[in-house]
Amino acid sequence: MQLNVQRLGRVGYQQALDLQLKLVEQRRSEQIPDTLLLLEHPPVITMGRSALDSDILAPADELERAGATLHRISRGGETTYHGPGQLVGYIIANLYEHQRRLKRFIGNLEQVFIDLLAERYSVSAGRDEHHRGVWVRDEKIAAIGIAVNRGITMHGFAFNVHTDLSHFGWIVACGITDRGQTSLERLTGRTVSLSEAGSAVVEAFGRVFGYDSVLDSATDSFRKTVGMSN
Repeated sequence: MQLNVQRLGRVGYQQALDLQLKLVEQRRSEQIPDTLLLLEHPPVITMGRSALDSDILAPADELERAGATLHRISRGGETTYHGPGQLVGYIIANLYEHQRRLKRFIGNLEQVFIDLLAERYSVSAGRDEHHRGVWVRDEKIAAIGIAVNRGITMHGFAFNVHTDLSHFGWIVACGITDRGQTSLERLTGRTVSLSEAGSAVVEAFGRVFGYDSVLDSATDSFRKTVGMSN
């Protein structure tokens, strides 16, 4: 199997969502291989299928002053935050080529971060039997939410690299009220670039999911092909 990786820089949430939907159709018709989009969003709150209005704690004027937008989306899960300093990955993959088991697919995705945190940054992370994602003790460092569109995955993960963790105070993150959030910066005591974190993710992702080759394509060319503005 081949994995195509595209590093897109900072992209608005709606633009990234529209791109995912376009790529899902291209993957279904086998115009493209499995594709991993790596990017960063401006401040945005996303509400999955299980999200409640009460998950939003910040008043609307505070969110407006911060330039934060709100989107209800098709992935599973509750409410989460994306913003600068967070590496977001959207995975457009044929689930049938990954044994048709979403639970195993999500487990592999969690393993990507468990492995890279241990191997690259000497951080011991793991799973929580009650809550999806990757945890360092009782604090989440990577959120995971996947949707499946007729056998093709979309959405993916949000990895707190050097995120402003105070922004999670705007919401009840993933419906969890008794646990917090952490970041790679907080755990290592240094600011890790999104580029460095992205390379670690790509290496671990390719290995855990068993791709024979990983193609890191020319992003500028890709942006033009799919009609994205710079």
